[in-house]
This record gives sequence, structure tokens and C-alpha cells, in this order.
Amino acid sequence: MTKKESLHLIERLSNASGVSGFEDDVVAIAKEFSAPFAEVSEDHIRNVYMKVGKHKADKPTIVFDAHSDEVGFIVQAIKPNGTLRFLPLGGWVPNTVPAHRVRIKTANGNEIPGIIASKPPHFMTDAERKEVQTIDDMVIDVGCTSVEEVVEKLNIAIGDPVIPDVTFEYLEATDVMLGKAFDCRIGCACLLETLKELSEKESEFNLIGTMTAQEEVGERGATVAMNNIKPDLAIVFEGCPADDTFSEEYMIQSGLKRGPMLRNFDVSMITNPRFQRFAKETAEKYGLPMQSSVRKGGGTNGAIINLTNKGVPAIVIGVPVRYAHTHYGYVAYEDYQAAHQLAVAIVNDLTKAKIDSF
Repeated sequence: MTKKESLHLIERLSNASGVSGFEDDVVAIAKEFSAPFAEVSEDHIRNVYMKVGKHKADKPTIVFDAHSDEVGFIVQAIKPNGTLRFLPLGGWVPNTVPAHRVRIKTANGNEIPGIIASKPPHFMTDAERKEVQTIDDMVIDVGCTSVEEVVEKLNIAIGDPVIPDVTFEYLEATDVMLGKAFDCRIGCACLLETLKELSEKESEFNLIGTMTAQEEVGERGATVAMNNIKPDLAIVFEGCPADDTFSEEYMIQSGLKRGPMLRNFDVSMITNPRFQRFAKETAEKYGLPMQSSVRKGGGTNGAIINLTNKGVPAIVIGVPVRYAHTHYGYVAYEDYQAAHQLAVAIVNDLTKAKIDSF
């Protein structure tokens, strides 16, 4: 794919509405993109399966995974004054939530603009000004003055998903992308582009991509998908949180323009050290930039995949995202490109014997 084509794919995925449990728009993009080169199917939790090439029982199965959902919110209740109570879908830090635009997606497919609001400082006591706000202190204002107006004019209902309202931009001068949902839409784009390239020649492996749902609320889609696939090896693409704007230099392990991150450890998984070593050696062999990380928090679908079948060797290739789990994020195009190149190189250098050795 050309850079222009890659950027267009990333833009579509970033702009798509797809908070946890409501990934339909992202699913549609994946199915449309992969249909020319893969056998595509979907399950009831909105996982997408993309089989590449001829699958045979005697071939090892390699799965490429990225989660399709983004962090967002859900309407909990409608107050008498026409504002909306809401709950988070995924991990948010409350002080990053207010004063941002959102879109409420209704049952008829319309997207209604709103603002996450909190009590104006003019009406706060001195004690209230010093308190840390919680999401319970906030509402979504859609410009209405009553429940009836919200329901009858806007068709908003309890249970409607709420999406951060951000439009993708490519900043050519710095070769950086600005948008929402790069956790994990940048991983989704990397997955789709990797599958497309690998489909261009016959493989000695069964290759399948999964775009899995509801990762941000507990890796639920991956649990379902791996029960169906039972893979022998896994490469998980992620939009991983960048740490280069707040960490000391010696602690930076996922900085922008330093290459994709290979995660050795987080609270959910100890990465298979033999597969991890092979991935790092492959990056060195082909002169691809790479960062190595050890994290005291976080988790990925790799944790679920790692514990399926007979224990699946899985690595996480993360594209650094500044300010993940907020409305906005930055991603460097060169990190995205290197992540895709690394995944392709790993598969091309793998053999059945090598997989067995992991």
C-alpha cells in the first residue's frame, strides 16, 4: 500500500464510532477492506475473522489480533433538566473527561453532539474547587431543557453509546497523526495492512486475522475468538501508551519516532521469552527500530491468547500513542510503518520448527 492509502485507512478507522460493545462501524470497514484477499466472517460479539490463503490441518495457525473498540461512555439516565448521566466504557482518568465534545449514537443511527459538563466554577464553594471531580459529578449536555425534548426530538435513550467527537488530522510537517481511538485503531490498520501483504504469496502457515471486540472492558472478544481459532502462535497489535512526554530519558520505553514497542511484561502477561527474543533478533536483522518495555500496569489481548489452547506463544507489537485513553492522541507514521514491516518480517522468517521451539 502507498502511504496515501495507509493514511486513508487509518483516518477511516480513527474517525469510526466504535466504543466497547458497539463496534459495528469498525467491523464494516474491516470487512470491506479485507474482502478482496480474505475469507471474512463475524460472530455475535462482533469479532471479525479474516482467513488468508488455503488453510490445512497440518499447518500451524498464526493469528494476528487487534481490538476494534475504543474507550468511551454509555448513557445511564436522563435528568429532568435534559442533561444525561453517563458511565465510562474502559479506563478513564476523570480529570481528562470534562469540557470535551462527544457524540451520542442513537438507535436510528444518528449521532447527536454533546458536551461533557461539570459545575461551573462561578457556582462552586471554595471547598468544591479543591475537590477532585468524579464522573458522577459530570453530565452530558445536548442543549435540551427537559427529558421530553431529549427523547422526542433527539431520540436519545438509556444505553446509547457515547463517542469522543474528534476528527483525524495528518500533520505533514512532522509526519504525525492526530486523532481519537488510536488505542487500538492504529493496531487495526497495522493488522489489515499486514494481512494484505502476507496474502500476496502462499504461506506455510494458516494465517488468520481477528479484530476483536470489547477489549477495553476485559478482553471479552478475544476470549470468544480464541475459543474458535485455537491458534499455535499470535502477534497482537496494540496502540500502546507513549511515555516520552513525562518520563526520564532512561525510563522511556515507548517514545514517539523510536519504533514499535515489544512488551516483555505487564500485569496480565509475561511474554514468551523465546518468541520475544526471535522478534527482537528479526528487528535487528532487518534494521528496524524497536523499543523494549516492562510495564507495572496495563494489559492486552495477549494475556487471553497466551492462556488458550496449549499455551500460545504471543508477542505484543505496540505502536506508541501519546495520551491514550483521552479524547486525543498523537502517533508517528514511521512507528506505524515499522510495526507493519516487523510483523511481516517475523512471519517470513518463521518455520514450523521455530514455532515448536518456542
